[in-house]
Amino acid sequence: MKYKAVIFDLDGTLVNSIKDIADAMNIVLENRNYPTYNYDTYKTFVGSGVRSLVVKALPDENPKNEEVEACFIEMMQVYSKCCTNKTMPYDGILELLNQLDAKNIKVSVLSNKEDTLTKKVSAFLLPDFLSPVLGLKVEVDKKPNPKVALQICDEIQVKPEETIFVGDTDVDILVAKNANMIPVGVSWGFRDKESLIDAGATHILEHPLDLMKILERV
Repeated sequence: MKYKAVIFDLDGTLVNSIKDIADAMNIVLENRNYPTYNYDTYKTFVGSGVRSLVVKALPDENPKNEEVEACFIEMMQVYSKCCTNKTMPYDGILELLNQLDAKNIKVSVLSNKEDTLTKKVSAFLLPDFLSPVLGLKVEVDKKPNPKVALQICDEIQVKPEETIFVGDTDVDILVAKNANMIPVGVSWGFRDKESLIDAGATHILEHPLDLMKILERV
């Protein structure tokens, strides 16, 4: 079967955003005199949205809802101002996206980052032919729930089985499987290859352009 579309995760897959995310969350923590974390630790916190990140970063294992909500609001305010300060596309990503476009492969983005922030980062750093670019709007719809991934297929008029989903965490692999898409992991993101393989990734990309080899083998 010929693949007609690729849906990409954003953070850890298309762009390396960990420094901006970590810097913003550390400001929120410092404002409360809480311990902060290094970039490597934040790689273990991301993948399930900003609210989940806040819960993991707070020192209390079971933080009160009021504190989570206050920190979430502050994190969104701080991060929205710095989300493109240090964030950059990974080497080879722009070349890959341009090659996909040249071959008339439809390219979309689905992130667990809040929708407004997903669109802001994508608009600033990535080509404008990516469509749709969607982030999290409703908590219950976040990956690995396949609902929005399947909505993307409907919008771009391709079948799920004709679609490759590329991501850097087990959440991305699971949403691909839940949506009956081809689950492809990347080696350069925020999780190790073993966790992606364990989750069910059928391929692991060592370099972005390795995706073209998968498309060419079909």
